[in-house]
Amino acid sequence: MRKAHMNAAKAVLLAMVLVAPFGLASADEVTDSINEALQQYKNGEYAAAVGSLDYVSQLIRQKRGEQLQSFLPKPLTGWTAKDSTSQAVGAAMFGGGVSAERQYHKSSSSVTVKIVTDSPVLQSMMMMFTNPMFAASGGGKLEKIGGQKAIVKYSPTGRSGEISIVVVNRFLITVEGNDVTKEELTSYAMSINYKKLAALS
Repeated sequence: MRKAHMNAAKAVLLAMVLVAPFGLASADEVTDSINEALQQYKNGEYAAAVGSLDYVSQLIRQKRGEQLQSFLPKPLTGWTAKDSTSQAVGAAMFGGGVSAERQYHKSSSSVTVKIVTDSPVLQSMMMMFTNPMFAASGGGKLEKIGGQKAIVKYSPTGRSGEISIVVVNRFLITVEGNDVTKEELTSYAMSINYKKLAALS
């Protein structure tokens, strides 16, 4: 029982550390929920404290999703773009993860750029990057884009393709397009600030 109590206290402290980078002024709901969890913990209401911390974790994941949105590229010349969106899913659903994406259009052409982090999908993608045979078996080729290793799949006849890039083993970027040239796909992939993304905590 004592060990469980210590683990709960550590969870509270971890949540506090995670909140700090976002600033207190913009995280009132987060800090309020943490304080609520602390009070519940002190009162011995451990189940309620866990629920409050789960809520805090979800709020923080949502803020990470908003951060990722800022890295989605602007539309290329002649293209239009929809508003970016983000999604935060807890570990209980499909292993969890935080993502942001944006769709771009030009006549019948379309491109979707998506950034994912904190997801088990990254592990399977890492296997493809470390072993070229995995990439080749799926019809992909290893290339360098924006200084990053990329797996590129493109069909000239179908004018469609996908580019996958893993940044510092923490972020997965996918650029998918239909009725597009390979150059257009590559241009969107190169429009991301990978150095700044890699530095994101």
